[in-house]
Amino acid sequence: MTDKLKQHIALFGGLLSAVLLFLQSLGFTFTWFTDTTIDAFINALLAAVPFILVVYGVYKNSYIISKQAKEQEELLKQKGLK
Repeated sequence: MTDKLKQHIALFGGLLSAVLLFLQSLGFTFTWFTDTTIDAFINALLAAVPFILVVYGVYKNSYIISKQAKEQEELLKQKGLK
């Protein structure tokens, strides 16, 4: 899954680069929209997305979030599975 996610982020970076080249061909220049800022944004996404997935996984596997999860934890303890 992370491999496909990296591919999608790379495609998004390629799209941003294509938009940058198109705008430059029209004569528009932005000081904040350069190849360097695109690379920095892509690197930030590559670091943030796995972090978000890990946080979501921890949230979903936590037994302290909801009432239903607490009840499930108690049932697992009663059956000796936890």
